[in-house]
Parts: sequence; structure tokens; C-alpha cells
Amino acid sequence: MAAQTRPVCSVSFVVSQFVFILSALSLVHCSTDANDVQALQAMYTSLNNPSQLTNWKGNGGDPCAEAWKGVSCEGSAVVSIDISRLGLSGTLGYLLSDLMSLRKLDLSGNNIQDTIPYQLPPNLTSLNLASNNFTGNLPYSISAMVKLTYLNVSQNSLTQSMGDFFGSLAALSTLDISFNNFSGDLPNSLGSLSNISELYMQNNQLTGTLDVLSGLHLTTLYDGNSFDNGPAPLLPPYTSPPPGRSRNNDTRSRSSSRAPPDSQSSVSDEGLSIGSIIGILLGAVVLGALVILTLCYIAQKNRRKASGTMTSAGNLPISITNVNAEMQEPIVKSAAAVTYLTPPPAEKLVVESVSKNGSLKKMKSSITATAYTIASLQTATNSFSQDFLIGEGSLGRVYKAEFPTGKIMAVKKIDNAALSLQEEDYFLDAVSNMLCLRHLNIVTLAGYCAEYGQRLLVYEYVGNGSLHDMLHLVDDSSKNLTWNARVRVALGTARALEYLHEVCLPSVVHRNFKSANILLDEELNPYLSDCGLAVLTPNTERQVSTQMIGAFGYSAPEFALSGIYTVKSDVYSFGVVMLELLTGRKPLDSSRPRLEQSLVRWATPQLHDIDALAKMVDPALNGMYPAKSLSRFADIIALCVQPEPEFRPPMSEVVQALVRLVQRASVVNRRSSDESGFAYKTPKHEAIDMSF
Repeated sequence: MAAQTRPVCSVSFVVSQFVFILSALSLVHCSTDANDVQALQAMYTSLNNPSQLTNWKGNGGDPCAEAWKGVSCEGSAVVSIDISRLGLSGTLGYLLSDLMSLRKLDLSGNNIQDTIPYQLPPNLTSLNLASNNFTGNLPYSISAMVKLTYLNVSQNSLTQSMGDFFGSLAALSTLDISFNNFSGDLPNSLGSLSNISELYMQNNQLTGTLDVLSGLHLTTLYDGNSFDNGPAPLLPPYTSPPPGRSRNNDTRSRSSSRAPPDSQSSVSDEGLSIGSIIGILLGAVVLGALVILTLCYIAQKNRRKASGTMTSAGNLPISITNVNAEMQEPIVKSAAAVTYLTPPPAEKLVVESVSKNGSLKKMKSSITATAYTIASLQTATNSFSQDFLIGEGSLGRVYKAEFPTGKIMAVKKIDNAALSLQEEDYFLDAVSNMLCLRHLNIVTLAGYCAEYGQRLLVYEYVGNGSLHDMLHLVDDSSKNLTWNARVRVALGTARALEYLHEVCLPSVVHRNFKSANILLDEELNPYLSDCGLAVLTPNTERQVSTQMIGAFGYSAPEFALSGIYTVKSDVYSFGVVMLELLTGRKPLDSSRPRLEQSLVRWATPQLHDIDALAKMVDPALNGMYPAKSLSRFADIIALCVQPEPEFRPPMSEVVQALVRLVQRASVVNRRSSDESGFAYKTPKHEAIDMSF
């Protein structure tokens, strides 16, 4: 008689599995994702290690397991950060884009300064930065936040135009930009916000018309600006006042704005309660038991069906089905995916041009800039008169253009001899890419001309000359470049390079970074020019005859030796410009003694010698600088001009170092001399302002 077959799943077996699951759950330890930890550590340090952020650490720690204040998690991922109204100061750091799972970020009602970081968490649904001291403009990275439903940047000091990048924010329902200093027309892409219902924009300097909002279904609209359409539209009956302000009070307050709708996340601001955790654990246990019982039942059924086909070894033929677990919402996988070098949606323009052989060609490209005619540019530059010439580079000459409307622009007339036929064919594509480069410290491309074989670029005019002229021309202009101004120039241009290298996708290599390409306005704010022109690199003969001679003092060793040029080569060139700012010397100067003709070769060995450093400083500063700030400035230079490119820091680290330098140097406001003994002479007419 055959032995009785033992049941596959007995009661004791189920109980043992139950005990196993409970034991496993008791050993569960929440370990936060390493990228999330690093991002929170960087934020904590940039916020000056505030005691209000209980349990936060600058090094180590486990935010999810240790219940860092305001941090909520799902599993090992940080999904919500609410640290509003805590009196925080400092800046936000530059690792926020590593928070890939973050859905809610609320920093409102604090005193956080500086510009809004260019790289933000890409998968946010709610972003609240209201009631802080943010300056600059809205970062272009917001355009990549396709899940964003709530955006509030009210009650800050944001300036310039808003940026025409709202076209991809189809989910946005609330936008609050009120109580800032935005100017210019409303961007056309606002009209594509099909889900928006609340728009607050009062107390700005916006002009133009409200026509772009005509197709939107707004339940709440505040304008309060100088629009051409007439007075602000009336609010619907019983509509609440804008966030943080009373119905009858329009003065600026420091209160935070209305909280975003809570429907975007079920995670509370204070994390999961103990009861919720217990409930989840019990639910997991029950679910596990049900799964085990189901598997047992299926195995029993398969055993009965296969009883006649068992092999001599008693093995059952089992079919395994893989469960597809890829049904979740798509997540932006790259932290750098914030600026795609394709222009915003625009009408396809067909530009007719005459090729070198006289044939007529038509080129299509998505262009959002103004298409100028040759005739209009000739008129504006007096037929490209020598009197209007303001600069010359490897691609051609730059002219000042004065239009009948009174508008002044800068026109780069590209020498066709510098372009190959292929480069000429792709000129409009290059223009399309350059149009996407929008940054506070980058000269804005406003238009182009592609008629009759001519290639011209029209830029916004920056009217105070270049940094090169300010430092090296024989006049008193360098006296305007105080130490504060020089640090501000370094920080602004560092941010421009950081944007090109680490925000744009793919990275944009400048390739011709030098002081002559850093333009200054009347307030000595820096603007980097010639961005995106590397794709129109001149042919070899032209390059050797012009570009290489002019830029050789800025070229990294790897470029001079092998012709290889990367973002790290730009970092080297940036270090050379910092040396110019520190010493007032040119990168190459044959008029000096032989050992001092190469600025990098002469200065590098002395950057860590405090006595030698004091002798290197630009005499035009007349000794008016804080010694510690000077020393830290020199430390950054030494990192940037290292011979090996792999040892040079990325520009985001350079920016952070300069920001820390500024923050530490603010104490100089209250001192008349530095601890190291260096005199810091403050002229009566100038207050030392390190708040930039």
C-alpha cells in the first residue's frame, strides 16, 4: 500500500510562516536613500546648521528612521519636506535635484536668501518658497516639473521677466508670483495652463496685456500691474483674498501663503503616526498570510492535476509567471534633466537664404527670437561703421546697433570665412539652442539674421564694457572694481558656467571663457557672452590666427597639448579670470619680466603663501580687502587651475565655495581690521556690502 501523501501546507506550516513574517517585520530598519541623505545634509549646511531643524545633521544620520523635523518618508525615500516658518536663513545648497522622490517642498515664511537654485527636485507636485528673501529670476528647471500642481514664490525679491517656460506645466492649478519685482509682458506659455484656477500676480511691475489669460478658466485672478487692458478684473463673489494677506490690506507682509491642496499626497507633515505604522505592519502580516495560503491552495491543486504525470523523482512541473511591477507613474530619472537644448514651442519659421553658389535654400527651425532683416541692421549700425564697432572675436565683429525705437542692441556679424558649409547649414539650429540659454548672468540672445548668405546674432546690449577693459585699460576704471565687486563678478560668472555645465542637458561647454567675454552693466553685474557658440567653432586656419592667440593665456594644459576641451577646461579658464580679478594682471604679458609673463605660472606657487599673496594683490585695490576673504579666494583659484582636469572641481562646488566666502566675509561689516593683521581700509563713501 502506497504511503499517504503528506499535505503540502499544514496548519503548523502556515503558523511557522506567520511567526517568520512577524520576526522579519520586527527587524525592519528604515535606512534612507543615500542620495536623499546627502541632499538633506547639504541643505542643512547651507542653512547654517540651524538648531530649529531638530535631529538634522551635516554628516551622517538617517532622516527617515531618526524623524528629522519636517521630513516625511515612504520606505527609504524622502517624499515631503515642510520646514516652513522656522526663522531659517542662509541658502538652499545645490543638491536639491538629488531628491528624486520628493513631492512636496515647503520652505515658506523663513529668511532664506540668494537665488532659487537652478536644480530643483524634478518630481515635485507642490513647491512653496513664499515669504523669503530670494532674488534673481525663476529657474528654467521649473519647466521640467511636469507633475507640479502648486507653485508659490510670492513675497520675495524676484526680478526681470518671468520666463516663457510654462508650456509643459499642464497640471499646474495654482500659481502665486505676487509681491515681487517681475517686469515685462506675461509669457505666452501661461495661456497653455489648461488646469490653472488660481493666479496671483499683484504688486509686480508687469506690463503689456492680459490677452494670454483670456482662454483660461480662472476662479481667482489678481493682477494689480500696469496692463494695457485697463483696471484689474473684479474678483468673483466671496473669493478669498490672496494667501497671507487680508482683504483690505495690500501691503507686503512676511506671512506665508495659502497652503497647497492636500490631495497631492497622503503623507502628513509630521510623518506617520505610531497607530498608522502598527496598522501597516498588521496589514502586511495578514496580506502575507493570505499570500501563503493562496500559494498552498494552488500548489495542492497543481499536485492533484499532475498526479498522473509525476516523474520518478516526484518533481512537479511548475510554471512561473513574472509580475510586471512597472505600472507606477513615470519619474524623471536624471537630476540634470532641467534644460533641454531645444527651444520652447514656437511657430516654425521658413527662412530663405542664398547659398555661396547662388542657389536659394529654405531652412526650417523652431525660432523664438526676432528675425531681423539685413536692411534694418545696416541702418541701426550705420552700415556696420567703424564708429559702431565695440568688439572683435574669432567669429567676427560686434557692433552697437541703435534702432529707431531707441532700443540699443549688440550685433555680432559672423564672418562667413570662419564657417564651413556644414556649419552654415546648421546656423539656425545653433540659434535655436542658444535661445534656450536663459540665465541671470548670461547675455540674452534676442534675435538673428539669416538673409542673403549673411549670419548675424542680435544680443541684449550690456553697456559698461568688458571685465578685461575694466581691469587692463590704462585709466581709472579699475578703481571702481572694489573687492566686493570682484567677488560679485566671480560669483555671477561661476553661476553662469554652473548653469551651462550642470543644468543644461546636454552640457554646454563655453570653450572661450575669458575676461573679454564677461560684460558688466552700470552696477557692475556680470554677464557672460558668446555662450553656445562653440558649435560654430572656426576652421583650423582661422582658429590659429585669431582665437588661439587671444585666448592662449586662458587655455587649459590638456587643450594646448592635445586639442581636447571639456567642461573642466572651462573651469581652468575660470580660475585664470579669478587670478585676473585678484592681481589685476593679464594672463599673458610680454612687457613683464620673463618669469612673470605667464600669470598662472607666476602666481600658482604663491597662492598659499600669505605674505606673497599680499604682494600679488592688484595695487588698484589700495589695500582695501579682508585678508581672510583674499586667502579663501586664492584657495578656490588653486583648485581651478590644477594641471590635471580630473582634480578640478565642478562649477557647482566653486559656486558653493564662493557663497561660503561671501557669508563668512559678512562679519567684516563690523570690523575695521582683520584678525591676521592685514589692514582693511574702508573709504568713507563706500559701505562694505557682502550680502550679494
